[in-house]
Amino acid sequence: MPEEKPEKAVNWTEKYRPEYFVEVEGQQQAIFLLKDFLKKFAIGNKAVIIYGPPGTGKTSLAFAAANENHAELFELNASDLRNREKLIEILKPATEQRSLTKEKKIILVDEVDGISETDKGGLLELIALVESSSYPMIITANDIWDRKFTALRKKADLIQLKEIDYKTIKNVLISILRKEKKFLEGDIVTNIAIKARGDLRAAINDIQTASGMKDPSAIIFDERNKELDIFSALRMIFKGKPNENMLQLLDSVNMPIDEIILWIEENIPAEYQGEELARAINILSKVDIFKKRIYRQQYWRFLVYENALLSYGISSAKKNIKTGFTSYKKPTRILKIWLNNQKYDKKKSIARKYGEYVHIGEKRAYKEFPEVQAFLMKPEIQKELRLSEEEIAYLHNVIRSE
Repeated sequence: MPEEKPEKAVNWTEKYRPEYFVEVEGQQQAIFLLKDFLKKFAIGNKAVIIYGPPGTGKTSLAFAAANENHAELFELNASDLRNREKLIEILKPATEQRSLTKEKKIILVDEVDGISETDKGGLLELIALVESSSYPMIITANDIWDRKFTALRKKADLIQLKEIDYKTIKNVLISILRKEKKFLEGDIVTNIAIKARGDLRAAINDIQTASGMKDPSAIIFDERNKELDIFSALRMIFKGKPNENMLQLLDSVNMPIDEIILWIEENIPAEYQGEELARAINILSKVDIFKKRIYRQQYWRFLVYENALLSYGISSAKKNIKTGFTSYKKPTRILKIWLNNQKYDKKKSIARKYGEYVHIGEKRAYKEFPEVQAFLMKPEIQKELRLSEEEIAYLHNVIRSE
């Protein structure tokens, strides 16, 4: 008699995926907006973009929407549709043909972040299909504020999902454990819920792992090290409520702290006015004081104050929570600094070539640069020094500006 194969373990995140809106936890506002989009589809945008951190229910909302409306869900992952030809072959027919099994149809393009900068043909085709689609399209993304999605954002409604509160996550975990007839100590469940940092899917995976262990207390669940983009960080600071979690916010942004300061400085006036603006600028000035002390005196422990003022401090400068969309701009000072660095590099390279030509040191040649500018303008000298076109253009700009 052949041996029975062990039953394949079912992933709890799929087993307990919400089937209807009432089962989706912690996203009531998003549910309201999604219902409104589907109701107004015939007279409004043809697509809605649901965006937010991983594990907050973006894909689950699409499945629930299909079930609520007795519609077929045609699901595609954008990472598999990276060029125009594939989109025309697979997605275009789906936007035109009726469902074979149900009266209605909803098209899900999951994880549109999978389309890279080099996939511009695919992205442009997706936008064209959104405009011509006969059926509502739900597009999901972790971060939709990348510049490459500017045109797509204009063609769709936007629904933001928030990180799920740990208490809500804990209640979901307890409910699943009861259904599975499993038991975990309350402290372990709470620890998993907190360290998931709003990622319900990750928390469910963690309790499934822990419930199968002889000693669940021995397992260590590391807090998710989520990397934020600068736009998400700015929205949290300017529009969010200041809290303890904000003190570590900038640690998750993959950008030098000096550059983050420039981003915040550039965009404060877009969110704050009057007394709020004055308070925020005053806090930013204190950040600059700590920055100088860190560099001059090597007091690296002051970094914690710099981070706290930039995040919690700037956020607390406002009286009320900000609402609505704000388009944040790249700092103009970054461009100015880059241009100044370019000028410095050109001047330094010319001084080095001149120094070698007259047999003096580079520092002395750099110091004497204003005195020899007219001499360097002679074409025969430029040829002798083998100056590049950029270096010659720099010399002309310097003479012209004087």
